[in-house]
Amino acid sequence: MKNNKDHRETYLFVAWAASVIAMFGSLYFSEFRQYEPCELCWYQRIVMYPFVVILGLGVIRKDYRISLYTMLLSLIGGGISLYHYLIQKVSFFADNVPSCGRVPCTGQYINWFGFVSIPFLALVAFVIIFICSFIVWKKTKEEM
Repeated sequence: MKNNKDHRETYLFVAWAASVIAMFGSLYFSEFRQYEPCELCWYQRIVMYPFVVILGLGVIRKDYRISLYTMLLSLIGGGISLYHYLIQKVSFFADNVPSCGRVPCTGQYINWFGFVSIPFLALVAFVIIFICSFIVWKKTKEEM
């Protein structure tokens, strides 16, 4: 059983690390590169930033029950990121988007390898957090 708990702690740590990297990555783009976030970017940040505290406390306290909440929140954030990515890359979605504010949500500050944009990076982080949270949740549920 001890070995099982160690794996859960590792998965929580990986999820926490993904959230820290995503938070500092978004701050790098906005504060150092001076890329002004669009409205959908702000929504993704609103979901991502609390993960740093929630998952950090979960790792420190070895509280595996938080995995249910982080799993659900990462689904919400991932949905926002996926939608944002689709309006950037798929013309069908981009044509049906109302004005998003001062900075258009269809704009792409980065386009690495032709498909990696900022919403894509956020989506990857949300997927990592979801998968790690799901594994922890499933292992915790099996232990009960």
